[in-house]
Formats: sequence, C-alpha cells, structure tokens
Amino acid sequence: MIKVHSLSKSYGSRQAISDVSFEINKGEVVGFLGPNGAGKTTTMKILTGYMVPHKGSVQLDGIDILKEPLLAKKKLGYLPEFPPIYTDMYVENYLQYVAKLKLCPKKEIPKRVDLTLEKVGLKEVRKRLIKNLSKGFKQRVGLAQALVSQPEILILDEPTVGLDPKQVKDIRNTLIQLKGQHTIILSTHILSEVQISCDRVIVINKGKIVMQDSLTGLSQKMRAKRQIVLTVRKVSDDLLLKLKKVQGVISVTQEDRSFVLDVEKENSINEDLARFVVNNSYGLIELKEKSFNLEDVFIRLTEQSKK
Repeated sequence: MIKVHSLSKSYGSRQAISDVSFEINKGEVVGFLGPNGAGKTTTMKILTGYMVPHKGSVQLDGIDILKEPLLAKKKLGYLPEFPPIYTDMYVENYLQYVAKLKLCPKKEIPKRVDLTLEKVGLKEVRKRLIKNLSKGFKQRVGLAQALVSQPEILILDEPTVGLDPKQVKDIRNTLIQLKGQHTIILSTHILSEVQISCDRVIVINKGKIVMQDSLTGLSQKMRAKRQIVLTVRKVSDDLLLKLKKVQGVISVTQEDRSFVLDVEKENSINEDLARFVVNNSYGLIELKEKSFNLEDVFIRLTEQSKK
C-alpha cells in the first residue's frame, strides 16, 4: 500500500532525513517513532505530497505521489501536528467544505459527513462554532477532516499532543475503532498508544531508520536478552566487581543499591545470585527479572545511535 524508497531531504546544510526506506501493507497500523528532530514530520510531509524530497520516491497504492500528486492524494487523509481547521466555521459546515475540497461526490457528502461525525464523536457539537470547542474537540475536528473523504490511508502526526488524559483516551479509542478500516501511520511520543493501537513499529533517529519490526517480533528479540535487577541492603566497594565474576553474568551496572545484570539467556542464575548475596551478608532485598516494554526499546535504540 505504501512504498518509501531512499528518501533524503536537507534544509540548507542540515540533513533532515537520509536514505529512508520502508513499506507498509494494506490495513496495517504502524507507529512511526523518534525523538524530537529525528525526521518524523519531514518524512510525513513528503508522504503526503506537502514537501518534495531531494532524493527518493513514494508510492501510495502503486501511484507515485511526485509524478501523479492529485491521484495519489485521493488515497490520503492527513492530520498534521497542528490541525488545519477554520475556527470561525461550524463543525458540520467545515466538514462539508473539506469534503468538497477533496472532490467527494456531491450526493455522498451529507452521508460521509454524518458517518465521520459518528466515528469521531462529534455529533453533539456538529452545530457549534469550532472556536468555541475545547482543545480535545478541536483535535477531533482535525481527525474528522482527515477521515471525511473515506481515504484508504491515514497519516496522523501527533494526534494527541497537548491533550489531557481523558482527551488522550478518547482519541486513542477512536483510533482503535479505525483499525482495520484504513492503513494508518501514527506518529506519537506516547508509547502506550503504539502498544495498544499498532501492529508494527518504525523508529527513526537522526534522519535514519534504526529499527523496523512487529510488536511481536520486538517482544521476541527483547526476550532474547535477559536482565536481572538485584537490590541489596549493604553495598561495598567491591560488590560490583564480584557480581561481574559470577558465572553467567555478562555485564553489570549499578543504580544506587540496585544492580542491573545482563545475563546469559539459558543460564539459571537466580539461585546462585541469591545464595551469593546471602552468604556474603549483603542483605538481599529483591531479585527479579526485568521486563522490557516499548519504552525500553525506544530508549535503547536512540541512545545507541548517539554513540
């Protein structure tokens, strides 16, 4: 559905993205992640035809967006970080206006507007001025303008930025309901949204893709790396060195009275560690396996690329 090949874009002497390539299958929901300044928004602007790359190509359902932009954009719904809404218009009239701009068949516009209002929970405010709405409802209006043409592809750039927890939850529930109806690229800093909503993750950092995988694949990879967190009551100067010498321990880092141990996956080391701590009177407080989540992966990937 989406094929991105060797995209590069620079602003003067600064390289925003470099040789970015990925593919997204029809119906997939993909989280597009990266720290601030990583190149997420630049990539998404190129995907939507808003910006032209210096190198590379983008195909949407087999249509090159640089060669046939109007045809390709018919496939798209785009919610930028700051929604393009006209606040002096009424919600319903604004969506009708957007539907006309997107060349929706005239007879279908009322039905499409009604369906979109229902999808994003705006029916109760359809007759209200947009400027009088809360920020959460304005964000829903932005999402509605992306949806009203019933596009096959949705590109959403930080759809929950600046919202309170309840508003975030409402938008998240809407995204979950859209799953399976559209091919979706979701850029967000809220990693819990990605874990709930997405099938796959693409991580970009310093303008380059540093990881692409399904959430299942990520989980399997992280399970291949065992970490144990050991917390003791008494810390001596030589404890770190002694722990490193325990058979099966690969590396150790210290965090106050806790030690994070990278250990061999197949090694049953927990009892040996507990026995070592007790026999040497360090005072065992806690010994547990460290579980990995998407935040751990994200931090590890972006920290590694800084080195």
